[in-house]
Amino acid sequence: MGDAGRHGRLLIAGLALLASASCGDGGPTPANSPSPPNPASDVIAVAAGDIANCGSSGAELTAQLLDAIFPAGTPAAAGDVLPLGDNAYNDGTLRQYQQCYAPTWGRHLDRSRPVPGNHDYHTPGAAGYFDYFGSLAGPRGLGYYSYTLGAWHLIALNSNCDELDGGCARGSAMERWLRDDLARNPAQCTLAYWHHPRFSTGAVHGSDPRMQDIWATLAEFDADVVLAGHEHLYERTGPRSSDGGQDTAHGLRQFVVGTGGRSLYAFRSAPPEPDVEARENQDFGVLRMTLRAQSYAWQFIATSRAVLDEGEASCH
Repeated sequence: MGDAGRHGRLLIAGLALLASASCGDGGPTPANSPSPPNPASDVIAVAAGDIANCGSSGAELTAQLLDAIFPAGTPAAAGDVLPLGDNAYNDGTLRQYQQCYAPTWGRHLDRSRPVPGNHDYHTPGAAGYFDYFGSLAGPRGLGYYSYTLGAWHLIALNSNCDELDGGCARGSAMERWLRDDLARNPAQCTLAYWHHPRFSTGAVHGSDPRMQDIWATLAEFDADVVLAGHEHLYERTGPRSSDGGQDTAHGLRQFVVGTGGRSLYAFRSAPPEPDVEARENQDFGVLRMTLRAQSYAWQFIATSRAVLDEGEASCH
């Protein structure tokens, strides 16, 4: 799947392809009107999944983007790194985390807030994942937790549903926890992230229904953004309901960012579905999100430092 001849790039009207990534804000403004930037209160979240494989250079290249966004001495409160699962190949063992992930993305371990992927569970109980990240991964064995970043409420969830009590369906332990967490944290802006994308036009995995009830709960509480990995490509969709319908009032915008360095996959459909706003699978890269008091901006930055997708939107 890494053959460049099988890859395609779609840059939809309103995207900008720049010569280098300044890591600044800007880009097209959707129909809604986000609040203006306030550098004093803005925070940064940088995300990608499907990251480190010993013997391949991809994770080092994306780690250099993290170095540029969070140079040495950057205050902890400035932002977080969100590893979106399958962080250390092939089996998520502690040894693979230490030898493959630690020298690259591990340079930013202290500000990392991870979620587990399916490869992490190749090691029973994702023991290597929990051993490596420790308390940064939330309660051991669960793989879900929440925290505050700037004005935003962030929720890390576990989409490896077969490993959870009751799975991920409505009424499961994680869904009940999520509902309670959202009720206790009525933030203006909420971002959730996990490994398996609810929607994807990727050819290898595609859309995954296992998080449909979780998505519905998030939409019920007017959450704003979902991040995922698993499909080794970048894809952005407009706000959707849990069943895939367009929903600008309560739907969540999804970013699939499986471009952390492991490999790249092909797309299933060309042209894509109508509300796929951007997609890219020729470059590893990271999603840089600027989280503001009532809005957010995004940039997908390739390892070439080109910004292949950018924009901004208001929270619900």
